[in-house]
Amino acid sequence: MLNSATYVAVLALVVAGALVHGATTQRWNLLEPNKELTAKLHQLEIRWDDWKPTDVPTELPTHERCIASSRRYDSAKHARTMLVSLISGIPGSVATHTPDVCYPSSGYKTLRGVRKENFTLPDGRSGTCYVADFEKKTQTKRDRLRVRWAWLVDGQWVAPDRPRWQLAGELRAPTLYKVYVIAPLPDSDTESTPEDDAITTAFVLATWSQYAAAVGP
Repeated sequence: MLNSATYVAVLALVVAGALVHGATTQRWNLLEPNKELTAKLHQLEIRWDDWKPTDVPTELPTHERCIASSRRYDSAKHARTMLVSLISGIPGSVATHTPDVCYPSSGYKTLRGVRKENFTLPDGRSGTCYVADFEKKTQTKRDRLRVRWAWLVDGQWVAPDRPRWQLAGELRAPTLYKVYVIAPLPDSDTESTPEDDAITTAFVLATWSQYAAAVGP
């Protein structure tokens, strides 16, 4: 039979676990989601140089109370294409299923492993994203991609070491936002991948900047 001290300790653990789970899944509804901001971000189109957006079906995995949107951006002047995707929803779902897990499970080979990339927005704010390179071969073609992703928290781009745990209980924002910026890489018979040129760098920075500006300081 449990003594009183043990009973209290066990009860405390059970309650703590329930609170963490409730916070992660937003079942307690501690804060009301900002539906207007979520709609604004999903409708946002990056405006940069001659890049033109086109809505495309998203292949992002979505889970409980999450939505996703994707746009392809084409530049006639630079003969380039980029893809930008946004997923939003409860922190416990949006914090997980990152490209370093999803792409290999979809048949992609990792050419260059996950690393962090720091950047500075035009307004002086700093941010961090993850970046990794992938390749998928078929009988008719070979796709090489550089994928960047980061979470937008309180107007700041973050890439935590353990997003599943560090963001899952993000109670300050009942809706968490994650953005992917995907750039095709040139074909090659080697596993080495080139560094970004100025065109890619400018578009990526414009993407981070315009989403952050839409949220506000």
